[in-house]
Amino acid sequence: MQEYRKLTEAEILQLKEQACVATNWNEIEVAPGFKTDSIYYTRFSGKIKLGCFDYEFTLAGGIKKRAGLYHVTLHNVTVGNYCCIENVKNYIANYQIGDYTFIENVDIILVDGKSCFGNGVEVSVLNETGGREVAIYDRLSAHQAYIMALYRHRPVLIEKMKGMIEKYAEENASEMGTIGSHVVIVDSGYIKNVKIGDYCKIEGAGRLKNGSLNSNEEAPIHIGYGVICDDFVISSGSSVEDGTTLTRCFIGQACHLGHNYSASDSLFFSNCQEENGEACAIFAGPFTVTHHKSTLLIAGMFSFMNAGSGSNQSNHMYKLGPIHQGAMERGAKTTSDSYILWPAKIGAFSLVMGRHVNHADTSDLPFSYLIEQQNTTYLVSLMRLFQTLLQLTETSL
Repeated sequence: MQEYRKLTEAEILQLKEQACVATNWNEIEVAPGFKTDSIYYTRFSGKIKLGCFDYEFTLAGGIKKRAGLYHVTLHNVTVGNYCCIENVKNYIANYQIGDYTFIENVDIILVDGKSCFGNGVEVSVLNETGGREVAIYDRLSAHQAYIMALYRHRPVLIEKMKGMIEKYAEENASEMGTIGSHVVIVDSGYIKNVKIGDYCKIEGAGRLKNGSLNSNEEAPIHIGYGVICDDFVISSGSSVEDGTTLTRCFIGQACHLGHNYSASDSLFFSNCQEENGEACAIFAGPFTVTHHKSTLLIAGMFSFMNAGSGSNQSNHMYKLGPIHQGAMERGAKTTSDSYILWPAKIGAFSLVMGRHVNHADTSDLPFSYLIEQQNTTYLVSLMRLFQTLLQLTETSL
């Protein structure tokens, strides 16, 4: 536990000479070994705790920067040892910052009121109009999400699961946010009610609001330029980059989202890779992959799936609205320019080619080709074909 002391009169005088101001100097506490020679043009308000700044960061290109506080406003902030915080346009409020953290050229970082940091946010997965909501939180697994979304015939179970998540969210709610150790936040905009784990790197993010970045040393998170995230949880080892926009989303471990990808009310579990296209209300199990600008995944359940260019689904039933959903079982794939009108269920390891509007259910026929010609769906079951060939072979023998 870090011990702190009050500022001495000499330290207060020195800070004033370095263009620092405080609403109440007595509310500032400092760690043993604290020196004033790395704090310039800084405003303090509320309860402030400062660590030591006797450290030098080596940045890209070989430039060196001394730890300290330069041109920043802090309100109710604890700054750990060996941090550099510089050029914060507005202020940092209600945060505990770890050691060796580097923050530079940021608009604002704050916690406003009591926040759950994305825990407990309900995601309207599969059905856009609601009824299959999954409450996201730091420890959400694909198994939990599957039960919450699809076991609606077990209302007592669903309520108990929701209660467990609500309890976790409440236990982790706080009026103080955390920015871990060895974190880098540079050239970023609006960060509000976000919990940031150790070794996280945020470069040029546009807006991060009400979420958790569950980064750690072994599997750090990277948030890149132009990213906008609202009501989210991002798990360890993931990267969200290049203008990606997320609204009410859970991102599992080791996922990659980039190239202006857009997603809302969706769940992405481990090792998903999403680029260029769009997702709405999808349950993306492990290894769900889409790379193309013209691809829309909507109101569907996928896993170990690769979406072809121009893949599309429809969950609308005209005036009734987006009330339908469908599933492509493990390993199913769509070809370029494929289309499925939900509801439909595609069997495992099957290929969908063409445009299908007849609500096919091939779940009992895995390893199939679903082909369309002149608006008619044809099914080629490789499993049945193999069985037939095997029977013919046995008969001939």
